[in-house]
Amino acid sequence: MQIEITKQSEKDFRFLLSRLSHEIRNPVTLINSELQLMASSHPELCSYRQWDSLMDNLEYVKELLKELSDFSHAQTVTLVPVNPAEFLTTVLSCQEKHSGLSGNPAGKYMWNTLLHLIFLDRIKMRQVIFNLIKNSCEAINQPGGKIIVNLTPADSGICICIKDNGCGMTHKQTENIFHPFITYKPEGTGLGLAVTAEIISAHHGQIRVSSTPGQGSAFYIYLPASPE
Repeated sequence: MQIEITKQSEKDFRFLLSRLSHEIRNPVTLINSELQLMASSHPELCSYRQWDSLMDNLEYVKELLKELSDFSHAQTVTLVPVNPAEFLTTVLSCQEKHSGLSGNPAGKYMWNTLLHLIFLDRIKMRQVIFNLIKNSCEAINQPGGKIIVNLTPADSGICICIKDNGCGMTHKQTENIFHPFITYKPEGTGLGLAVTAEIISAHHGQIRVSSTPGQGSAFYIYLPASPE
């Protein structure tokens, strides 16, 4: 009985987050539109230092609302059979174009080929990969930085490893990074890795991290071959 109550409470919490983000998004969108109209009518506003600060904070609110919505829907997945090597090839090729790291040693991606299929939600697992690589990109802002993505068999499923040689994290930080609203970035929302962990959990998988300050971090995603 206690487990059922806990699950219902979690469901109610996610529903509340979804409603909250939806209700706040509407006035935020309206405020954004009104500000754009003001800037069109009075271009001098854009030269004010306060204007840039206002727009930066508005973008932060919009990103926070998006991640709240992602978190509330992270456990809802549509699993389809996917070739993991082909999936990673497509996702990482797209990521290279968006990150601007293509052809740059700082953005070196490597993965092995696997033949058997696994069950994935293509859209949400793509979000997982993007979130982790985005974190790595932010961690390697020094000469000689690189990211390596590796795909290997693991038990009856697969392991996707995303490794960088960036700033790394302390043991205390790695213990908390998957909890909602905990962030160690000046402008982070604290939801990106929480969403990532929720999506992987919905795939009946696991995510683990190994990190050393000043040496880098490695995130390991373990996914079963079967959705059961």
